[in-house]
Amino acid sequence: MKSALLIIDVQRGLFDPEPHPFEADAVIARINILAERARYAGVPVIFVQHESTSSGLEFGGKNWQLEQNLVVEEGDIILRKTTPDSFLKTELSDLLARERVEQLLICGYASEFCVDTTTRRAAALGFPVILVSDAHTTHDKEHAQAAVIIAHHNATLPNIHSFGPPIKALVSEQIVFGMAV
Repeated sequence: MKSALLIIDVQRGLFDPEPHPFEADAVIARINILAERARYAGVPVIFVQHESTSSGLEFGGKNWQLEQNLVVEEGDIILRKTTPDSFLKTELSDLLARERVEQLLICGYASEFCVDTTTRRAAALGFPVILVSDAHTTHDKEHAQAAVIIAHHNATLPNIHSFGPPIKALVSEQIVFGMAV
């Protein structure tokens, strides 16, 4: 089953300001290792970048750029989006069809917004999903600390069965590219 690795919204405007997202450096390191392994296995690596003038993530601006420690290589794909759903008003569906992708591995920022929405949409579109449980993050919120939000999504998303395709949450070390969910 051909997979693709989606790395969502790991951008300077979301990672550089203090306070940083929960375990930001460790999450970026895990994403870099995953991306390197994906490339080696011939799995497409897709970086998704959010853009919005109201959030300070203007297309092409400094804050819109990918986080400086994120490794991007020739052949990686960059995709722009304007909503929490990486599929809505983007080329993602067409890209996945061209690449004959049947399964998605999802990581990035923010667990409760873009990662959650894209995971649910992918499953609704028929893609089995592996949520990389130690490679997505968020900031503390008034109602919950980031670690609790992340744990909640790692527990909740795999328990959604109504879409049909499975959603699994696996730590990055468990990811074997080419593995079916």
